[in-house]
Amino acid sequence: MVTTLSADGIELAYERHGDGQPLILLHGGMAPRQYWNPVLPHFEGYSTVIPQRPGFGTCLDDSETTSADEVLDHEVQYVHTLANTVDGEPILFGHSYGALTAIEAATDAAVEAVLAYEPAVLPDEFRAEADLADRMAVLIEKGERREAVKRYIEQVLHPDGIDHLDAWLAEWPVWPDCVKLTEEVVRMNRAVEQYQLSVTLDVTAPVLIMTGTNGPDFLRKSARDVHEALPHSRLVEFDGVSHSGPSEAPERIAMEVDTFLSG
Repeated sequence: MVTTLSADGIELAYERHGDGQPLILLHGGMAPRQYWNPVLPHFEGYSTVIPQRPGFGTCLDDSETTSADEVLDHEVQYVHTLANTVDGEPILFGHSYGALTAIEAATDAAVEAVLAYEPAVLPDEFRAEADLADRMAVLIEKGERREAVKRYIEQVLHPDGIDHLDAWLAEWPVWPDCVKLTEEVVRMNRAVEQYQLSVTLDVTAPVLIMTGTNGPDFLRKSARDVHEALPHSRLVEFDGVSHSGPSEAPERIAMEVDTFLSG
């Protein structure tokens, strides 16, 4: 892990692998940095940069980020600073909440392109009734952190249900790390539940929006909404792939990314 101080005093912590154009990988809310491990072998031609998101293992001053809007703004500023710090014009690749952060950061950062898998944006009709953050917070207050994380998994990762969830979680390599991030995930969910998509997103860089047929219907709709709000974007849907697309089908996604970037 590299730790450095930016010119404007922001502490940046990230892993860096390989040489070439920087490709900044932004993980979602229910995953640690290790989420990207299956992806790395498919992007050996790049210098992959995997930051430690603020609050996800690094210090986030709650006195300075009291509202959901401020949480998102804080992370967008973090990505913007990182993009301006690495050598060369980077490409941003975000998953879920990381995809939302990447798109927002690209409105004010010099990036070559943005790759966004199912940005964590809620359609208006879904957002009006969204209460996942509150339900998770209640469970945390009762000391039921594992149950709180399960609610997220059931709603976002496996909305159609999953047999023998506890057995599945026992085999999931990142499960212990996910439980440790429970409070951060609640904070992130509050930001998502309050975020309203603009009619037009001021991103001049080309954007590849990706989604999967096995993911939540509301995120598939949001992927289309984000695509329509961008001036230069392409929408690709992967058959049989869930919300965990980048780690679930890294080769298929890497091939689509290569085609998009080369075009």
